[in-house]
Amino acid sequence: MPNDLITIEKDVDHRTEVRDDLLSDIADYYDQSYWDYRTSWLNSKNLAIHYGYWSDKTQSHSDSLIEMNKVLADQLDLKPGDHVLDAGCGIGGSSIWLAEHYGVKVTGITISPTQIEQANKNAKKRGVDHLVTFKLQDYTHTSFADETFDHVWGLESICYALKKSDFVTEAFRVLKKGGCFAVADGFANKRELTKVEWKHVLKVLNGWSMPNMSMPSEFESFMKDSGFSDIYYRDITNNTLPSSKRLYYTALLTYPMEKIMSWLRLRTSVQSGNFNACFGQYHVLHDGIGCYGLFSARKSA
Repeated sequence: MPNDLITIEKDVDHRTEVRDDLLSDIADYYDQSYWDYRTSWLNSKNLAIHYGYWSDKTQSHSDSLIEMNKVLADQLDLKPGDHVLDAGCGIGGSSIWLAEHYGVKVTGITISPTQIEQANKNAKKRGVDHLVTFKLQDYTHTSFADETFDHVWGLESICYALKKSDFVTEAFRVLKKGGCFAVADGFANKRELTKVEWKHVLKVLNGWSMPNMSMPSEFESFMKDSGFSDIYYRDITNNTLPSSKRLYYTALLTYPMEKIMSWLRLRTSVQSGNFNACFGQYHVLHDGIGCYGLFSARKSA
């Protein structure tokens, strides 16, 4: 192996800017970066803190965020009254959308008390608080009984697990027999990176408080080892690139403002890290360092 390549190991926290323990840093990141998302990404309709899915029929950025929900929901056999676990629910966007469009009961979990408060308010405003519940829990170690849920949903949240296998194992445990599992998230395409590639990846890990990235083949192995069957994977990177470009160009256009506000100490290091990640993520996806993938599977009856 050439000396200039850097080996990135799985199940390791590769961040170089660590403020506290991993879970605290993740919660703090989302709490501090909410203003950025609110002003440049989500709206009251989608409440989305994730990439959009673009097809030939997609009309707008907001529509693309809703479309990502639809694409992931298509992997599940959702029926009214089903119970869904939204693992890493954010401010409740997907949980609320699922309840509204499928009549399912949703339990959303997050490690941020602030997000719990926001999600509850959002569910009440949308009139689905009788279907949606939010709890403060770590999705790798929940308090739910075995076989509680008909479906487990993870939209752009599983990347935050230090050991992705821990999440997959826990998802299998709480899923009912015959239940469905669906995840859409960012993944790594390789383990050996050049210094330039590593620089881009590190901007993402530090800026978004992510410990590491799993490869699709590794994630599939975790699913097989846990007992999942009917495993399906699709690379949807091309469908998310317009969102990636939007992040990149938004950051490029607001770069002078970011620098001035940081110099005036009107932006925290966490918020500036989130800003810098917008540049790194574009190279990770556009240059083939990483990919955006969709997984689904079933727990055999």
